[in-house]
Amino acid sequence: MDDPDAPAVLAESLRSIFLRDVPDPARRPLLFFCIGTDRSTGDSLGPLTGTRLVSLGIDSSRVWGTLDSPVHAANLQESINRALAAFANPYIVAVDACLGRLESVGTITATRGPLRPGTGVSKTLPQVGHAHITGIVNVGGYMEYMVLQNTRLHLVMRMAEVIGCALASAARELLGVSPALEMAQRVAATRWDSPT
Repeated sequence: MDDPDAPAVLAESLRSIFLRDVPDPARRPLLFFCIGTDRSTGDSLGPLTGTRLVSLGIDSSRVWGTLDSPVHAANLQESINRALAAFANPYIVAVDACLGRLESVGTITATRGPLRPGTGVSKTLPQVGHAHITGIVNVGGYMEYMVLQNTRLHLVMRMAEVIGCALASAARELLGVSPALEMAQRVAATRWDSPT
């Protein structure tokens, strides 16, 4: 994630997943399920990413889970049902935070297949998505809720920026390009060039 090319590398990985899974985007709308809550710093990766996607010009009706309207354990199934009622045969990309090993903190992965949210905190929640992105925000294995509460916001915000820019870039071919999206991507690109 510290690599300035991280958004471009992740976007390329997502593009290859989308091209393989969604050969005809006109018949399969792309939706983003950004799971988590802003009540826990570590678990806010999803809502921060969703908010970033909207600010990059992605239609808000395609983004489920923002800081303003989070998708979390209590409303996940209802949100899935509403999305499936609103869109015919959508292709869903899920985004969520997870815990991992110390040396993996900050790692972002994009994978085909459904996300199993809540496994890091021993919750059984519905699977969601045809592809998913996870970001390791802190160390797992002990007192997971406390660890999520004590995760550095700066790390989570940087990860959300990388994921949001990568998703927006990868979705360009499927959703079309808006002027706001192009401008935001130029701004994001200059951010990665500036020293931190």
